[in-house]
Amino acid sequence: MIDSTFLKPNGTYEDMVKHCAEARQYGFAMVAVHPAEVERCAQLLQGCPVRVGAAIGFPLGQNTPEVKLFETKDAIARGAGEIDMVINVRALQSGDLALVRGEIASMVRVCRASGVISKVILETCYLTDEQKRLVCQIALEEGTDFVKTSTGFSPGGATVEDIRLMRAVVGEKLGVKASGGIRSLEIALAMIEAGATRLGTSSGVAIVEELIAANKGNR
Repeated sequence: MIDSTFLKPNGTYEDMVKHCAEARQYGFAMVAVHPAEVERCAQLLQGCPVRVGAAIGFPLGQNTPEVKLFETKDAIARGAGEIDMVINVRALQSGDLALVRGEIASMVRVCRASGVISKVILETCYLTDEQKRLVCQIALEEGTDFVKTSTGFSPGGATVEDIRLMRAVVGEKLGVKASGGIRSLEIALAMIEAGATRLGTSSGVAIVEELIAANKGNR
């Protein structure tokens, strides 16, 4: 259930090697990286069930739909098995739902044709509950695979309340990904209890180790 993120702007090649090795060791769902790292991670994870996820329009979502579409196609060509795209929050807040729907629909179309998982990032801390519902409904209608709370680069991350709201809109038809501020087993389990089916975190190893220790203590 863990998407292990490496999205900070700095780091070395050795950091990325370590990140992918940990994802392989702990059986994470995917590694979430910037598009520039997709090809390298795909090589490092070759023959492994861990997928490579590309962050598109990251972290602000203010690229044009055409740029986001190119980023998506390029990332898939380089080995991405999952796409996490940030919506244009300003367009949503301005009432331009056609733009938001269009960029989501384009991503889904390209991903589906390539057998790639698609996720829509809402950046919930900037949205009203009604706006959150609108994006989730659009994502549902356009056939997205997941709706996701946050990039982790904004003032607020995932909350239990937002996971419940998003799950209520999409039902069991879509996955719900909690991301941003998930740094402990307690928080991870609370998100899962609320309806999350994926967790985006840079603390995946620590969370799994905490779970292992807790299970040993219960024996």
